[in-house]
Amino acid sequence: MIRKALLELLYESAHIQRWNDHIRPKGFTELDKQAHKMIIAYVIGRFEEEDRRATVNWRALIEGGFFEFLQRIRLTDIKPPVYYELMASHGERLNRWVLAQLKSKIDGIGNGFYEKFERYLTDPEYCALEKKILKAAHYLATHWEFRIIHNLNAHTFGLDETRTRIENEIEEHYDLVGVQKIWLGKKSYGFINLVGQLRFQQRWAQSPRIPETSVMGHMLIVAMLAYILSVELGACEQRICNNYFSGLFHDLPEVLTRDIVSPVKKSVEGLEELIKQIENRQIQERLLPLLPTDWHRQIKYYIEDEFANKVLLNDKVHFVDAAEITPKYNEDRYSPIDGELIKACDHLAAYIEAKLSLYHGISSRHLKDGADSLYGLYEHKKVASIDFGQLYDYFK
Repeated sequence: MIRKALLELLYESAHIQRWNDHIRPKGFTELDKQAHKMIIAYVIGRFEEEDRRATVNWRALIEGGFFEFLQRIRLTDIKPPVYYELMASHGERLNRWVLAQLKSKIDGIGNGFYEKFERYLTDPEYCALEKKILKAAHYLATHWEFRIIHNLNAHTFGLDETRTRIENEIEEHYDLVGVQKIWLGKKSYGFINLVGQLRFQQRWAQSPRIPETSVMGHMLIVAMLAYILSVELGACEQRICNNYFSGLFHDLPEVLTRDIVSPVKKSVEGLEELIKQIENRQIQERLLPLLPTDWHRQIKYYIEDEFANKVLLNDKVHFVDAAEITPKYNEDRYSPIDGELIKACDHLAAYIEAKLSLYHGISSRHLKDGADSLYGLYEHKKVASIDFGQLYDYFK
């Protein structure tokens, strides 16, 4: 079972400010950067599969993103030029230190997670393509930030040097077709840019809170929780990947509609269904045209009826009970998604967001009521055989 220490560690990234020696807007936390990076990695990976016929190990890509996220939490206080110089000269010792620091927090994740983490950091040949995609996504997300930073810090010493270093790193990954397409600044970049706006949409906007989290950062937390719990379920490879990306994309429509809180959705009969119709139309008209047509079906599979349990039978979507997936459909050929599990992860993330703020002494009626309501809902509840009551008790 996932440990409380790991849940708290994931949220440390929401405190870590990027570009903290520059003038910067909200939404420039390490959590937001890592979330944006993983969405970009998905785009690059899909282009490699579609245009180059490359074989992308999607689970390795997900796990590599997780490993790099954990590594950055421990080493992120080091300025990038210094960080890369230290990694070049003392990389193995630093990585061993990171592994030692994190071992007790991540040993609750099964299926050889720690051993793969160790190999990822110490074996340059391990998951070479996935590492390259993640590195390219890292620099593209950094460049997206830099374009905003540049406008606010035009006269800051060394800014041109920073831009040159970032652009040189992107050029090193120009053999990836997705990097080429994003760098053109057309449709693919439009998708990356549009999704990036979720970094500025604040969660619990009606309440002061510490740490503040964005919709973008929340999506990554849900994705990582879905990954961990899918592994615990003994899910097949495709189910693990589907649950992760469904979590990562589950709030994607909010970039078009903004976050409409549940009390508003449920205030008038039929309003929630109307909002869903508007979201679907906006996705069809504004979001999907920014991506290749061949991808639309998969994206819609992730984000339409996002909290429903789904499988593909004869290439058609079928809704099933949560209890049916493991015994009947836990095979890659069915491409299962545990929608109820993703919803439970979404609620758990919201609960932790509220409780962490209360622990920091920042309280409001919205936070208290939200935390109490969610705890009451999950106190004795299991979802897909996962005991969510135990997870909620960590923060009782």
